[in-house]
Parts: sequence; structure tokens; C-alpha cells
Amino acid sequence: MMNAYLWVKTFHIVLITSWFAGLFYLPRIYVNLADEKNPEAYARLLGMADRLFRFMTILAVPAVLLGLILWLVFGIGAGEVWMHAKLFFVILVIGYHHACFTLLKKFRAGINTKPGVWYRWFNEAPVILLLVVVALVIFKP
Repeated sequence: MMNAYLWVKTFHIVLITSWFAGLFYLPRIYVNLADEKNPEAYARLLGMADRLFRFMTILAVPAVLLGLILWLVFGIGAGEVWMHAKLFFVILVIGYHHACFTLLKKFRAGINTKPGVWYRWFNEAPVILLLVVVALVIFKP
């Protein structure tokens, strides 16, 4: 049982790390999309954003499922305040992922209204969310 727990935990960490790499990079593509005037370059950036979002989602789903297994099957953090706080912030991360999708749809439709600087600030949210989640897991307040 301990071996299974360690494998689930290992894959959870790797998938979360990979998912967050996408959450960090996608808004940087949005910065460039918001400022791009060349239609060919815009189309290339949009293709990059589409592929990255698809890949991020493929990573996010098993990452969240493995986290649920750690919590519900292996009892990690069951009934503890830090886990409830972590779950709240994980829901915010999922919301951020969804917000990225909503913004991507606007870029696809050519109706983005936000400047590149807005996306630079938007890009800071996953850093803060990751810091909070990792701190909750490490310190277990």
C-alpha cells in the first residue's frame, strides 16, 4: 500500500508541476497576442496557445484526480483545516485555468479588449496560488 501511495504522490507532483508550467506560460503568449498586429504572427501565436491549453488540460485532469485519490483513498489531510484551505485554493487554480480558456476563446474570435500589460499582471496569479498551496502542504497550519 505504501508503494502505491508513493507512486500516486510522485505522479501527482509531476503532473501539477507540468500543469503549472503551462499556467505560467500561456498568459505570456497572451501578452504577445494582445500586442501582435501581424496576422501571420497572430495565427502562429494562437496556434501555440491552442496547443498549450489542450496539453495543460490533459495534465490538469489526472493531476486533480490523483490529488483526490491522495485525499479520499489515502486520507492525506482528511478533516484537517490546512486541507480545506488547500482545496479552496485548488478550486481557484481550476478557476484560473477556466479563465485562461475564456480568454483564449476571445483571442480566437478576435475580440480581445485587454492590453498586453493586463496579461502581465494576470500572469502573476498562478505564482501566488502555487506559493499558497505549497506553503499549506509544507507547513500544514
